[in-house]
Amino acid sequence: MGFCTHCEGQRFDRAQVLRTLRQLRRVMRDAQCGEDVDQALAVAVKAVAELEIPHLEVELDYGEVVH
Repeated sequence: MGFCTHCEGQRFDRAQVLRTLRQLRRVMRDAQCGEDVDQALAVAVKAVAELEIPHLEVELDYGEVVH
């Protein structure tokens, strides 16, 4: 399955955010910052992983298409 340039960009951006949050979570665990910090980062990782941000693409024959 292929993605348009915009969607590929979103996937790339989301992957970068997830990698950064997961790395931060590891750092915070190593620093023994506590369970509250770990849980907060776990929630943030889950929220970003579940993001689906549709966008509109204008097609001359059909008008706007959401994907």
